[in-house]
Amino acid sequence: MKKTLSAILLACASLPCQNGLSQDPSKFIDHSLLVAKEYPCNWPTHPFPKFQIVHQSSVGPASPYNIDSLYVDGNTGTQLDVPPHSVARPELNREKSGPLGLATTEKTEAWQFGGEACIVDTRDLLDKAPKGVSPLVTPDYIDRFEAAHRKLRFGDVVLFRSDYSDRYYRPFPEGSRFINDVVDKKAPGYPDPNPETMESLAARGIMALGTDSASMGPMPDLAEPTHYAGLRHGMIWTEGATNFGQLPSTGAFYCFLGPKHEGGPYGEGRAFSIVGGELPKKLIESCKSKRAIDLSPTLTPKFPMTNPGRNTGEHRQVYLKIDFLYSDYLDMHHHGHMMDSMAGTHLVPPSYALAPSDSPWEDSPEVRLWLDEYEKKYGKRAQSDLTTERVPIEWTCGDVRVIDVRSLVGSTDRASWPASPEITSAAIERYEKETGPLQAGQVVVFHTGVIDRYLKMPADAQGNFGSGLWTDAYSRKTEGWPAPGPDAIDYLSKKGIRCVATDAPDLGGVDPKRALMTYWALGSRQMVGVEFLSNVGSIPKQGGYFLFAALKIKDCHGGPGRAILLY
Repeated sequence: MKKTLSAILLACASLPCQNGLSQDPSKFIDHSLLVAKEYPCNWPTHPFPKFQIVHQSSVGPASPYNIDSLYVDGNTGTQLDVPPHSVARPELNREKSGPLGLATTEKTEAWQFGGEACIVDTRDLLDKAPKGVSPLVTPDYIDRFEAAHRKLRFGDVVLFRSDYSDRYYRPFPEGSRFINDVVDKKAPGYPDPNPETMESLAARGIMALGTDSASMGPMPDLAEPTHYAGLRHGMIWTEGATNFGQLPSTGAFYCFLGPKHEGGPYGEGRAFSIVGGELPKKLIESCKSKRAIDLSPTLTPKFPMTNPGRNTGEHRQVYLKIDFLYSDYLDMHHHGHMMDSMAGTHLVPPSYALAPSDSPWEDSPEVRLWLDEYEKKYGKRAQSDLTTERVPIEWTCGDVRVIDVRSLVGSTDRASWPASPEITSAAIERYEKETGPLQAGQVVVFHTGVIDRYLKMPADAQGNFGSGLWTDAYSRKTEGWPAPGPDAIDYLSKKGIRCVATDAPDLGGVDPKRALMTYWALGSRQMVGVEFLSNVGSIPKQGGYFLFAALKIKDCHGGPGRAILLY
């Protein structure tokens, strides 16, 4: 009997995570809220915009890919606050000005996103307040935690567990209880720390926090004082997390990763933990020792973050910053972003180039010819329901293996352009002979150097740079970027590799036929891709652990995110 998708996912989720750092099983726990229009995933007051996903193209006669565009505000779903949320820039010379007013999301050091989860239990406060008022987490809760467990210290991530989001994050109309009813004073507020608690934690060297409440700001009038009390010390924190009840009081590795927006005072993202085995201890120590490397370029309208298309009208949604509310004190606009779901560093889920399971569709005549050729050599093309929110986070994390393919640059004949040098299975085998065989569960990263080369280009008079990233190849000014063919993907699949990444614009390359076959091969083997990395050359030769997580967006066929490496 054919396995259902849910059965397959359940089996995958129950498998232990094996990694080269330890042979003990480790388990990933997702702490992120599902982002969907029918959920209370946005701050609901006017004029904060609402999340939007537009399915621009679906697999069929007009497109071989499922393509989505997004509008996402930084206050969407599980999210991150950084100091400029409340600390003004130093040149403004205001009471709350300081250097940390410049520490926007893209400038946060990668080590600060992770650490040892320390669960401060505040469940006794849930709903214990008047309507519209937050019950306060006072410093004695910190003292109580330390008396029961140990002293808090630098490298810890303090997580306030009230089970608020577990109970109240629901589809509408029930979802109004999450934020709307609190704002309208129809229900008690969510538990949150007061300013004194923030100061108490700062004195202990705590640099990262999290809450499973809708915000870190107590209602109705302590939100800004609490924010400033923590952010002025350089803290960052997660808001709108969930599932803290699945963690031990101490010992788990906690991490938040989100798109690296230029100038962001806050940002949407993905929170998760790892428990069990030796892996959490090693990752905690890496963050505490600041052994972390950022592998994502900054998302900015000044750089080509999305594919402009080979032909007119084929371009993906360009990356746009959209201002909607001005803060006079901070001299800064609140803003969101319109973007393709594959803007910047992003996930390629199996469903990107595959139609949904048991769904009828028809390919274009050209694609049918390509498919006949593909299936004769690589087997039947699959169908898939594995959109981004259904891809387990552990699929995009693991011991890293960097395969340097920069020698392929310049290896194609000009007469064949536009074409990409192909990364073959033979090239991977040569790498294994030099460095040792690939192991199941590792993350393979192809080092092309392409993104870094364009990032280093000088800006033009309008401040734009790297404009030829895609178009140089499409216009035959240069060859395309090195990309794996379906043979390489098939080989990696047989080695037990689940995730393949690249520091090129994508894994497909510039030839549309070859690119589609590569994505068919990935999806049909339930493999995922991470594209548009940078700084891969900084990865150490041994001992690195790759971490990537995409936004948890319902029915999304891409997924902006952030990649880091801990070593």
